[in-house]
Amino acid sequence: MSASQVPPTVNLDNCDREPIHIPGAVQSHGALLAFAPDGTLRWASAGAAGLLGVALPALGERLGSGHFGGDAQVPLAIAGGMEPIEEGMPPLQHEATLAGRAFDVSVHRSGGLAVAEFEPRRSGAEQPGAFAIRAHRGLDRLRRGRSVQELLELAVHEIRALTGFDRVMAYRFRHDASGDVVAEARDEALEPFLNRRYPASDIPAQARRLYVTNTLRLIADVRSAPVPLEGSGPPLDLSQGVLRAVSPVHIEYLTNLGVGASMSVSIVVGGRLWGMLACHHMTARHVPYGVRMACDVLAHVLAAGVQSQLSAEHASRVADAASLRGHLVEALLVGDDPVLSLRTYAEELRDAFEAQAIAIAEGGRLSLHGDLPQQGVQSLLEWLRQPERSLDSGLFAANAHAELPPGIAADLGSWCGVLALRFDEVADAWVVILRREQIETISWGGRPEKQYVNGPLGPRLTPRGSFEVWKETVRGTAVPWTATEREIARQLRDELGRAASVRHAELGRARNQLLAVLGHDLRNPLQTISMTSHLLERGVDAAKMGQRIQSATSRMQRLVGQVLDMSRLQAGLGLGFAFQPVDLRVLVDNLVDEAVMAYPGSTVERSLPPTLPADVDPDRFAQLLGNLLSNARHHGEAGKRVAVHLAQQGGEVLLSVRNVAAPIPEEAVAQLFTPYKRQSVGNARNKGGLGLGLYIAHEIARGHGGSLEYAYEAPDVVFTVRFPAKQG
Repeated sequence: MSASQVPPTVNLDNCDREPIHIPGAVQSHGALLAFAPDGTLRWASAGAAGLLGVALPALGERLGSGHFGGDAQVPLAIAGGMEPIEEGMPPLQHEATLAGRAFDVSVHRSGGLAVAEFEPRRSGAEQPGAFAIRAHRGLDRLRRGRSVQELLELAVHEIRALTGFDRVMAYRFRHDASGDVVAEARDEALEPFLNRRYPASDIPAQARRLYVTNTLRLIADVRSAPVPLEGSGPPLDLSQGVLRAVSPVHIEYLTNLGVGASMSVSIVVGGRLWGMLACHHMTARHVPYGVRMACDVLAHVLAAGVQSQLSAEHASRVADAASLRGHLVEALLVGDDPVLSLRTYAEELRDAFEAQAIAIAEGGRLSLHGDLPQQGVQSLLEWLRQPERSLDSGLFAANAHAELPPGIAADLGSWCGVLALRFDEVADAWVVILRREQIETISWGGRPEKQYVNGPLGPRLTPRGSFEVWKETVRGTAVPWTATEREIARQLRDELGRAASVRHAELGRARNQLLAVLGHDLRNPLQTISMTSHLLERGVDAAKMGQRIQSATSRMQRLVGQVLDMSRLQAGLGLGFAFQPVDLRVLVDNLVDEAVMAYPGSTVERSLPPTLPADVDPDRFAQLLGNLLSNARHHGEAGKRVAVHLAQQGGEVLLSVRNVAAPIPEEAVAQLFTPYKRQSVGNARNKGGLGLGLYIAHEIARGHGGSLEYAYEAPDVVFTVRFPAKQG
């Protein structure tokens, strides 16, 4: 008893579950016959005998010598399809002439049946040899492609030249199975679709699976009605079929676009659907089987080229990351400030991870690079620092707001991709790499101007509607961090962590040396105070002894003050500032007078404006200038003048202190503002120094929102402080 397979009702709610591999129908331009191993006809498309023009066995009848016009070619081809070949193998291709018409015959196995599909060849079609020559030229061009983009652009033009379609597009699928049109060859009368993005739902999961197993799909006439299959038994699986009927959802999609025929050729890389060549024609178009196979071969060569290029890109990216790591480690080891050292490479870090922003933090300090909300990043870091937070060995990755606490997600706004690595637990130092949500980073910034017709299944089945669906599905999500990027992040964390450990070890050694020197230097003023006290008891000149005690006490205060400031800075507490409006001209003049009185043999030239109002912390500013004058006195040529220059440029204050001296060696310049410099402790020119003066002066300048810089202007060594005249 025969029966017709009737496809189920399909709509947008269930299209992802539609059994498209068993449509129960074929396209109208060909015929299908399915035979059991004993030659019995099990399935046939309606009207097959009329299309082929020859006698066929009835359903349930065995194939005989009188069928197919007595031609033995077709029965032999069908018998070959019953050979014990692996299920799911590509169809075997044959040629046959039936009732004076030429047919392409494809035979494959499905469910134990030999399935034969017949497609009539067009009269006057171009000879296969011409297609072969053209295809060979196309393959040769593809082999010369130097990038993935160039390969895809070559492919769309070659496929269009081979097939004559009005439009050929190259899709590149993303991590979420959405697709971008990245290359296009089209008739100039058609609107461009280049750079448009479509959601994953445009190609349901079951369709993607079929595109991997059956890499070429032709829809010769979108507007023609499908031809039902007649027969009995389990539904016939047409996964390998060339005539498989088309889902009504896809038919509506093509109809809404005004497409009359389409062909898709899969780009399969590493066993997955990496991309697709999609062809559209505004009217019906039948592409001969031989031409389609040439396109399929071209796609296989394209896939191999893409895989090769992707491997080369991966290797290049890993190599670039290794080079960047080397620079970062060097900067961390030689720099005096980890945040300042690393932020020099913020742009390179951002590019290495294909991100839009970078944040670098140490303790309570934060440096942002990119349009980042400071409060959002601070909230994120506070959350990451919580003891109960479980990190993958100091690495945290998130791709969506849903992976973050709601409050932090709200503070971060459109920033929802986070890759954070803690490289120094002692100093609580982090590098945080951030990405925006996808809808803000895509290349298609506009809407199609053309108004598309919507069918009964809704407006989604148009380029505009598909894009709106895609926007909703990716709201609050960023492009995820790839396995390569996570590996680069782990390597960066490990390398910076080792550099931080080395740095801490060196600081520890220098700190121990400093403490030893401090203990030694404190004994001298203490001894002075003790001896002077004994002399006072004996009635020696009290005024002179009082000066000695005051001098010794001042020296002790200076030493202890530097160590306390150093401790605050190392603990991340900062120096603490109390800004107030002052006349810097008066303050600097008084400070220079005090320095000259303390060291009568010194000469300090002054270049000061009549007045210079500014917001400063007077005590810290005095400490800064005092350290610079002390540095000039100890390291300048004996007997030579020291010059102090104060000026205002725009909204900035400029203060420079210069002394006659040889230029500082280049290897020492990088360490000028570094604490615990071994070469500074116990320096013969400054035996009582701890090597902290320039470091603390640098931090005071930074605390005023400015900088301290070194330069050599023969014959002078020059230290220049710049900071805004108004704070806040």
